[in-house]
Amino acid sequence: MKRKSFLTALLFAVTPLAQAAADSLDEVVVTAARMPQSLDKAIADTSVINEQQIRDSGAPDVATLLHTLAGVEVVQRGGLGAQSSIFMRGTNSNQVLVLIDGVRVNSATAGSTALEHIMLDSIERIEVVRGNVSSLYGSEAIGGVIQLFTKHGSGAPAFTASAGLGSYGTQRLAAGFSGAVNDTSFSVNAGRVKTDGVSAINPQLAAGANPNNNGYDNNTLDAQVKHALNADHLLSVSLFSTRGNTSFDNPYNLAVTDVNNTVENIDKISLASDDQLGERWHSQVRLAQGVDDSHTYLNGSPDVASGYHNRTQSNQLAWQNNLKIAEGQQLNLAAEHLGQSVTSDTLYTQATRNVNSLLAGYTGEYGVQQVQLNLRQDRYSDFGTANTGLLGYGISFAEHWHATASVSNAFKAPTFNDMYSPAAWGGNPNLVPERSQNKEVGLHYAAHGQRFDAVYFDNRIHDLIVYQYPLMANVNQARIDGTELSYAGDFGESHLKANATFQNPRDAVTGQVLQRRAKQFGSVAVTHDLAAWNLGAEVRYSGARQDADYSAYPATAVTLQSYTLLNLTSRYNIDKHLSLTARVDNLFNRSYSEVYSYNTLGRTLFVGLGYR
Repeated sequence: MKRKSFLTALLFAVTPLAQAAADSLDEVVVTAARMPQSLDKAIADTSVINEQQIRDSGAPDVATLLHTLAGVEVVQRGGLGAQSSIFMRGTNSNQVLVLIDGVRVNSATAGSTALEHIMLDSIERIEVVRGNVSSLYGSEAIGGVIQLFTKHGSGAPAFTASAGLGSYGTQRLAAGFSGAVNDTSFSVNAGRVKTDGVSAINPQLAAGANPNNNGYDNNTLDAQVKHALNADHLLSVSLFSTRGNTSFDNPYNLAVTDVNNTVENIDKISLASDDQLGERWHSQVRLAQGVDDSHTYLNGSPDVASGYHNRTQSNQLAWQNNLKIAEGQQLNLAAEHLGQSVTSDTLYTQATRNVNSLLAGYTGEYGVQQVQLNLRQDRYSDFGTANTGLLGYGISFAEHWHATASVSNAFKAPTFNDMYSPAAWGGNPNLVPERSQNKEVGLHYAAHGQRFDAVYFDNRIHDLIVYQYPLMANVNQARIDGTELSYAGDFGESHLKANATFQNPRDAVTGQVLQRRAKQFGSVAVTHDLAAWNLGAEVRYSGARQDADYSAYPATAVTLQSYTLLNLTSRYNIDKHLSLTARVDNLFNRSYSEVYSYNTLGRTLFVGLGYR
């Protein structure tokens, strides 16, 4: 309760500072409406992590940065590279859509995206939209959308490079070359991360786990080329590929000396044509492919018993048109095709599905009022049609204050595991999508480099898919309501960010809190520029969470205790090209757990040298 009161008091303490500000924020985002708009005009609850913030953080991976956002929880089964789960506004990890440059890269068998393998050396910007946005993006977006933008080239061609060493035998190397020559811009980046890690499972809590350290190594390559045929026509090609090799502990092993590892590739390739077909009409045609390819090994050999190989290939074709129909009014019309196929040593009864989608969106400004309307229809070849919509309203009042409200619905398609796995595993081809209805209201302030947001949300989810002997079935219901508070502000050379989330994610029938989700969590971060230095500190808090001990049958309920972590960052600019960075996580070496019986990292130090 003391921590909760502290975070609440801090957020309300900075609110008067925001009230005194004068100029509105004008950062442009595209994910909130699939059309460019000013962040302070976005009706959907949206956060941005820009290139400078990524660089200053010193963080190695996307998961570390997402910890700092309101409404977003990331839990991992071990250290860097260990399997992760994202809970956005308390929804399940497979109810959050992750896009890389607009392209799906999720697994059609598990239903989620392996964010643990996406390092930050290739990422330039992250936009996070919380709340139901299936009417914009289709399946999975019950909790929201995380869109990662890879690096692109501009300016004179130049090299970048970085290298660093850290605790637990961590090594990081990265290099890039980017720029523009005449009408062509380009960017190529490569990175490698390796760490010895810690033992993923605590053998005192899960007998049979191998006590050896579980290491991780990752190789990433991304490239992008854009060529302007003329002022109105731009062709681009981009690719992204990351390969993560994760050592993990299996608590069900027969021998404590067993060595388990998973090698997973996430790949994306995209071809796009951006065309200005008139003063008011912008068109984009994109052909893309996203791949999630995973192999699991036991003692160096394919682990057939656990499902050795699972590969999802998602072929995507999209035609999007943004029309400026009047001053302050935009129309978005799009058609999409998604073809998913699964290759696996598991004998799925069906291995392909096709999805054809139509969507329309509108954003309009009428003086101090804003309106957003989205409608989408997704036709699946296996279970039928899903229709979704969003209606949002905003109004500016007083000076720099903005209120928003929206209602929306969303869905998540059943995975191939749910519908087409062998009968012994519970596959049920008669499943229908999980569906939800979301209502939210928000109060926002933006001026003079300051932003304050308070959002209340109420998300009701039904037809949740769970295993009910002998088949998967649509039986559960959930209700998640709560409040998100966030603040960001600049005070001369000092920069403050704070957020707090108070939520109640629960089973709508029993009232039981949903597993591994906290009712309260938040963070406070301060950075300060001092001559050639940038110094930062972050406090991150998570309340208690409910979990289960699966080492015996039936599983027993356990409580994961609350925790508070202090992280420090620093960057010293040796000259205009060379900089030295350092990051300390968990400064006080707190012992805590995000998943029962799984270890987390203690105090870690990483020091790096970067050239730009």
